[in-house]
Amino acid sequence: MAESLERLVVKVEASGFDSFWVMDHFHQIQYVGAPKEPMLEGWTTLAALSGVTSKIKLGTLVTGNIYRYPSVLAKIGATLDVMSKGRLFMGIGAAWNEEEASAYGIPFPPTKERLQRLEEAIQVIKMMWTEERTNFDGRYYKLHGAYCNPKPVQKPHPPIMVGGSGEKQTLRIVAKYADACNLFGSVETIENKLRILRDHCKRVGRNYDEILKTKLGRIAIGKSRSEVEKDIPEIFKGVSPDRIKEMIIFGTPEDVRRQVERFRDAGIEYLIVNCGRESDVLDPFSTEVVQQLSD
Repeated sequence: MAESLERLVVKVEASGFDSFWVMDHFHQIQYVGAPKEPMLEGWTTLAALSGVTSKIKLGTLVTGNIYRYPSVLAKIGATLDVMSKGRLFMGIGAAWNEEEASAYGIPFPPTKERLQRLEEAIQVIKMMWTEERTNFDGRYYKLHGAYCNPKPVQKPHPPIMVGGSGEKQTLRIVAKYADACNLFGSVETIENKLRILRDHCKRVGRNYDEILKTKLGRIAIGKSRSEVEKDIPEIFKGVSPDRIKEMIIFGTPEDVRRQVERFRDAGIEYLIVNCGRESDVLDPFSTEVVQQLSD
């Protein structure tokens, strides 16, 4: 398992991709596999992958804030940025998997509290990365003279991506604190979320253009659109057709290219793709979609 992952990240880096991401989960998640299936711990995995790569950015998509105390997470992130010579792209969110949290004995507060904790956590992490000695007196987190040395290589700090599309709170947190957002959904969904993010930026006095707009999507490529469409129910077992439409970009390379262009026109600046069966999708996506879009 480790060897195949190392081969994959080396191949992705050689193909010219900008970043490589891992989930932050302790067992496999619903719709992907059974909980008992192998799942490497995300931050340890990134540390190992930093040793076999030299250019590609490395990130968690995204770390569940409740899984680690934010001061400790800041220390983990700083260490990875130092060891990778400045390649950390920090992804963080409020966490959503109550089943997983319960299995591991991790408290899972209500949504409102998880979002409040996320907002405090991002402040703690930034302070730990930029201040010599951190004091923080929040509702949920309190630090008294915490050090984070050595500091990250990237200045003023590694980019922080907030994952999630909650319109009232998550996108407000993005507007206030994030360097990037990670959104999910169809072109129409993305357009709506970005309108709301722009409104939040106006309210908090943030330059909307400072925030990198990213999207996560599953890619499926075949010789014909109908061929791929036939396989989609198998890829997304138990997922409703309406939700599937929000999750996947599929068809021939030309179909996929047109859909990626639509997301770009909607305001997405950075596409993060899940290629599923890597051998079937990564090569045609790289050569027949990405290279064509770059020309």
